[in-house]
Amino acid sequence: MSAAKLQAAVIGATGYAGFELAKLLLRHPQMATPLFLAREQTAAHPLEDFYPELAGDTSYPLEPFSWELAKSRGVDVLFLATPHELSRELVPEALARGLRIVDLSGAWRLKEAANRAVYGFEDKDAVVAAKLDQSAVYGLPELHRNQIRDAALVANPGCYATSVIVPLAALVRSGLVDTTRGVICDCKSGVSGAGKKPTQKTHFVETADNFSAYSVFGHRHTGEILEQAGLHADELIFTPHLLPIPRGILSTIYLGLTRPVTPDEIEGVLREFYGDAYWVRIFKHGKLPQVQYSLRTNYCDVGFQLAPDGKRLVVVSCLDNLMKGAAGQALQNLNVMFGWSEREGF
Repeated sequence: MSAAKLQAAVIGATGYAGFELAKLLLRHPQMATPLFLAREQTAAHPLEDFYPELAGDTSYPLEPFSWELAKSRGVDVLFLATPHELSRELVPEALARGLRIVDLSGAWRLKEAANRAVYGFEDKDAVVAAKLDQSAVYGLPELHRNQIRDAALVANPGCYATSVIVPLAALVRSGLVDTTRGVICDCKSGVSGAGKKPTQKTHFVETADNFSAYSVFGHRHTGEILEQAGLHADELIFTPHLLPIPRGILSTIYLGLTRPVTPDEIEGVLREFYGDAYWVRIFKHGKLPQVQYSLRTNYCDVGFQLAPDGKRLVVVSCLDNLMKGAAGQALQNLNVMFGWSEREGF
């Protein structure tokens, strides 16, 4: 007799990242059919009403969320594709009820209060929230695989943050980066990174045939980069831009080095650091990633070009903001948490 399959529930499956996650979970061989929950009146409609590509012989109802429903259906793990504030509200009780959680919002990613201040959280129980801030595991498996295995609360990283942290973590820890010269991260994302709810800035007329910077010196992912890459605030300039494409991120990172190096040395640092990381692809010197290479996959692609003097380095990383930047990474975290291959379900 085969082992019982894991029961997951997703709150927020009608959003872009939530729907990507729903599709992944529905085809994961270790998972029972997920429970799709909603806090709004949309709960009266099945998921295929929002995404007709799911239409077929099976219907996937959106059911009104309640703790009693989650318990009666035997939910083992809860995915939150919800606004940050709602995640701050739900997580304490979910943990008290024995659920394991992968939170796709920014609610629990940051350890330092100064970095977390950009969200302006107002917690009902500040003491409990403070404990969870410290116990939550930052869900970048390539950096925190061992902690994720036993974690009750995994904070899925931000999409921009993932694209920057992956190359930076290896290079900064190698001691080759002269952080006193500044780390410049010039990042561009497709419009789906802003979420499904339309705004004036994400309106088709505003984004098509246009290219714009936003949230300069104030983006919420800045703190994640600082904490996970081991940088001080005055060492980082991170500027996000909005690309007129639906999805994908390209980040260009400018670095000064502590001494002259060779391309083989840089490539060696990256390959050694990510030797067991299936979802990170390191390109050879001079071969730079493009958005199209990682689109609709869970890969984070990293390439670089070294200046002739060997002391200036440009790194380019690309990923799909809805996959490695959100839902794909959430599934990768699930696989780590339950001891499965990180490639399971993709």
